[in-house]
Amino acid sequence: MELFSNFRGGKKRVASFAAVAIATALVATGCATNAPAGGGDGDGDAAGSTMAFLPKQLNNPYTDVVLGGGEDGAKEAGFTSQVLGPLEATASAQIPFIEQATQEGTNVIVIAANDPDAVGPSLSAAREAGAKIVAFDSDTNPDYRDIFISQVVAKDVALIQLEIISEQIGGAGDIAILSATATATNQNEWIKFMEEELASNPDYADINLVAKVYGDDDADKSFQETQGLLSSYPDLKGIISPTTVGIAAAAKYLSTSDYKGKVALTGLGLPNEMRSFVKDGTVTEFALWDPAQLGYVAAFAGKALVDGTITGAEGDKFDAGDLGEITVGANGVAIVGPPTRFNAENIDDYDF
Repeated sequence: MELFSNFRGGKKRVASFAAVAIATALVATGCATNAPAGGGDGDGDAAGSTMAFLPKQLNNPYTDVVLGGGEDGAKEAGFTSQVLGPLEATASAQIPFIEQATQEGTNVIVIAANDPDAVGPSLSAAREAGAKIVAFDSDTNPDYRDIFISQVVAKDVALIQLEIISEQIGGAGDIAILSATATATNQNEWIKFMEEELASNPDYADINLVAKVYGDDDADKSFQETQGLLSSYPDLKGIISPTTVGIAAAAKYLSTSDYKGKVALTGLGLPNEMRSFVKDGTVTEFALWDPAQLGYVAAFAGKALVDGTITGAEGDKFDAGDLGEITVGANGVAIVGPPTRFNAENIDDYDF
């Protein structure tokens, strides 16, 4: 089983994007030139246009895969692309890079917002200067973008993680959530749906959410937060970590602790990062989508906005290359695809 064979091989992109990350992060301090991260001429009407990708943070394995797909999509769509962004996942750190892209006259800014509102004034200025704004992965306030490319239906992401943790703890017990940053739009939306489902679904009546902690998408902090949860809640039966950095850090801690095999862990992870933890029994099952598709579709959404074939209105349709036609839903949201559950039976079928 594969998600999309066209997007396999994400690991090959990691090294090139790590190099780009270092160079681009130095731009704000004047230590690097604005060399594009990728791109090239394509056959589309947008040939010669420019696109800037602004992830929540650089040097993040999940981000590397998303940007790999974005680079492919931008090139196929006829754009020259570059990657801009901070090394820490904060909205204030993103703002200088939005301003840089605006000053450079970038045609499309593709952003994963660390805060839905804090980046708003900078994005508004970019739009006034003529840029199209595509949010992806983590949405902005809809007032500040033209379209949002979402991984999956947000509620589906929440429900699949609850289903998995419930199965693993026998439908009863205390659980905790290890999230990314406290202001991350996507994380907070998933957690909200989880809390609503726990409160309303009788199947989860015996599951108690006792804590929510934040690792800030930092591996060391996430590791420490996991340790703190297990120390503070000795009866904890399971942890949900809806962030690839968090789940990998939590698995690392559990794998060498007395809690291995006793405390269940699930959430959203990259198969290549989680494979060893699945095979050694630390993690039974987790979920995700193909991150490369997210960047790829975002690039083609940017092309459609520049070409004027869509505005981001509900019912708009645009071509997304190898992934076919995408339809824009309510509130300017376009969905890429459903989540997939990964376990010992299928994890070796995936390479990203």
